[in-house]
Amino acid sequence: MKTVKFIGFAFIFCALLISCETTVDDRPTVSEDELPEDKSDLNAYAKRHIEAQLQIPATEKYTLTILKENLDGDDKKDAVIIVNRYEFAINEAAKSNNPAKNAALGFMGSYNYMFYFDGGLNMISPAINIPSSPILPLQVSFTYISSTLYKDILIDFRIRNASYKDFFTVINHTPRRIFQWKNFDGLGTQETEAYTFQFENSEYAPQKDILVYKAKIQAIAPGKDVNVITPKLDITNELAYRFFYLAQEGKYVTKK
Repeated sequence: MKTVKFIGFAFIFCALLISCETTVDDRPTVSEDELPEDKSDLNAYAKRHIEAQLQIPATEKYTLTILKENLDGDDKKDAVIIVNRYEFAINEAAKSNNPAKNAALGFMGSYNYMFYFDGGLNMISPAINIPSSPILPLQVSFTYISSTLYKDILIDFRIRNASYKDFFTVINHTPRRIFQWKNFDGLGTQETEAYTFQFENSEYAPQKDILVYKAKIQAIAPGKDVNVITPKLDITNELAYRFFYLAQEGKYVTKK
């Protein structure tokens, strides 16, 4: 008899949409009491909201990227806002007891963030921290999985020589992570793994099933930094897992 195995990891695949990336510097320090009442300029509103939320000093350079999409099914355009604080990570590592070790670990920490802008409410969420290496900013894409009326949010992030993808869906105006899986792991070692993904209609739920296929990592040229490079993958037809959405648990599971 098959049993249901609950797995808190999964992965997704899709196309990148409209984006606006800004390197922010040379501005006054902002407190939460100074947030603008006029929120019609999303770029200006996002900068001040994020600097207040994360307490970013006026002297720090950081990058902010806004990607717009319909993410909750209403007729208002929403957005995902990505923040990368690489300069802050470098400065924090320099003040640590072992800067070299921090560098070798890819400056891992809380330096990559996601914010959600709800177009219907005209509000930006609190910070969603995605611990990862700030050497590479978060990569965002969108696809239809939970519904055909709106898209879900996919976030790629790096942890040294491995890459992961988080899957968020918006529930009650809040992004909720319901799935995560590896893109690849063990880059530059003898023990590697990699995956590609497909989506199919499910017999269990309105949400699509996620099919995880094994992939092979192509050879990497000597001298490449395995903590930074994104390798090319060879697709196979070897199905590793099939996940389906279990509503009562609010997450994806697989039969095994």
